[in-house]
Order: sequence, then C-alpha cells, then structure tokens
Amino acid sequence: MRHAAEVTFGGSDLDRAAGERRDPGALAAELAAGAGVLPLWRGKPLVSGDPAEGPCRLALLPARHGVLTDADEAPLFLGRIEGRAVFAQDVSGWDPQEPVDEAQIGAFLDPTVQRHPDTDDTTAFRELRAVMTQLDPRDAELAATARALLNWHRSHGFCARCGAPSEIAEAGWQRRCGACGAHHFPRTDPVVIMLITRGERVLLGRSPGWPEGMFSLLAGFVEPGETIEAAVRREVFEETGVAVGAVDYLAGQPWPFPASLMIGCRGEALTDEIEIDPDEIEAARWVTRSEMLTVFAGTHPEIRPARRGAIAHFLLEAWLADRLD
Repeated sequence: MRHAAEVTFGGSDLDRAAGERRDPGALAAELAAGAGVLPLWRGKPLVSGDPAEGPCRLALLPARHGVLTDADEAPLFLGRIEGRAVFAQDVSGWDPQEPVDEAQIGAFLDPTVQRHPDTDDTTAFRELRAVMTQLDPRDAELAATARALLNWHRSHGFCARCGAPSEIAEAGWQRRCGACGAHHFPRTDPVVIMLITRGERVLLGRSPGWPEGMFSLLAGFVEPGETIEAAVRREVFEETGVAVGAVDYLAGQPWPFPASLMIGCRGEALTDEIEIDPDEIEAARWVTRSEMLTVFAGTHPEIRPARRGAIAHFLLEAWLADRLD
C-alpha cells in the first residue's frame, strides 16, 4: 500500500541506533551533555500544547530537570533524531497535587491531565490516544516506542525462566536475570485487523465496553503456528461466522496499548450471513459504501466511526477514497 507510512505511529526519521545500546558510558555522557528525555507518568507522555486547540509536541527535558527527580529507574535510550540522542523515563512515582481519578486512568480514553509544578501551564501529562493525531510523525513514533517499552518493563520485573528479579540492560532493550543468566526482550503481540468486503459493503463489529455506537474493523491476535492469512480467516469466522477467501496485506501500525503490532489486511468475504459469538463481540453488521460516507460525516443515526488515528479509521478512509493500492 503506497500510503502505508501515513498511518499514525507509522514511522519517521528516528534512528534507533541499536549499536549504541551496549555503551552505557557514552549514553551517560549524552545525558550529561543535554540529551532530551521524555517523561511518562503512568504511560502518559509529557506534552506541550492542547490537542483541542491544535498541534502538540512532546516535552523533551534535560536529565537534571525537576520533573525527572521522581524517576525510579535510569532513562531508556530511544535513539537519535537528527543526531541528537533521545531518552524516555518513567516518573510514575510522582504524586500529583490534584486528586487522581483512578477510574479514568487506564480507561478506553483517559480525558484527565496532570500538571507538574516544575512545568509551565501549557505542558501536562496527557493520554497518548488523546493527542496521537496532533503529534507529528517523529513525536508519534517516539511516544509510541517509549510507552510500549516502559509498559513492558513495568510488567516484566521477574525472570520468566526462574522467577528471580531481573534487571534492565542494553539501555532498556533487554532485561537480564542475575540468578539464571536468561535474557528477555521487549514483547510485541501481532494482531490482525481486517477490512473485509463483499462488493460495495464492509464488515464492521463492536466490542463490549466501547463508547456507544462505535463500530470498527474486526481484529484478533495471531496464534502460535498460524500465518497472518489464516489468522484473518479464523478470527472473522469465529466472531461473525463469515467465511473469507483471498487475503492481502495492506499496512501495519505499532499500537502501544499496551504492546501490539496491528497488521492491516484486506479480505474478500465468501458468505453474507452473520452469526456473532457473544463471547467475542457485541454486534456486527454489513455497511455499504454510501452508508459509510454518512458515518464519516457524523450523520449516521446509529454508527460512530473508529477513532481517528487508529489503523481501522485509516483503512476505512482509504477504502472510501479508493486508495488501497
């Protein structure tokens, strides 16, 4: 797909500089010389600007900035932008002065913001889903990488082989067990997401707990020993009872909520009848091209579109514009 790089988190000019991860002395020197550090509080990056008003930027701080004093671990090396080293650091140990609504933190879309006393009024910790379409490709890739990497460290503090505590290594890109010597690497879960069409109709589904009226493309995890094409056919049939024939790859999207790689595919349906599995999805329906135009226009009486920035929205928009080549 020629326009695949346009998807949110689809890539930029970030040089991951993997060869530098084994040189802690050089990276420490970069931090001392003023390399940028992106703080994240409970998965939320520090952002300058308000997404409701226009474009936003990640707030990269010097290593000695007051916001970073609450970090429990050393910064993780993300790579280089135009030669400048960039890091990320978890500051979840900071306690905001304002009460935190725990029901909102980690929700489908957390609308709350947290402002640190050592930043100005235009800078705050914001949910990445809320700002992802207002970041440029460079900042979007940095934020997605930082969030996914820090989430992995928070949930993998112990060795999967022997259970002993593990330690951060390779500037954040490994964990090593001092007890048994095992090496562990950041986890990414492959997920197929499918634009299933039959003529001028597309198949949409809805998961329990989504905002009212929201429908999206069907999706599911790739299982061990399974090809991408087989996963597409299996997931669609399991969720809706619709049989799928030819399958093609379209585009991919890193999705750090918490750590997936969305594999966007197109599939041709061989059957029409829908019989949902209520354990998998809440509803599914065929939607015509003309009907989908009203969904995107916000005038459909029953359906709200997939969230802008998600690959589902990107693929549906490309289908409507006949840009799937």
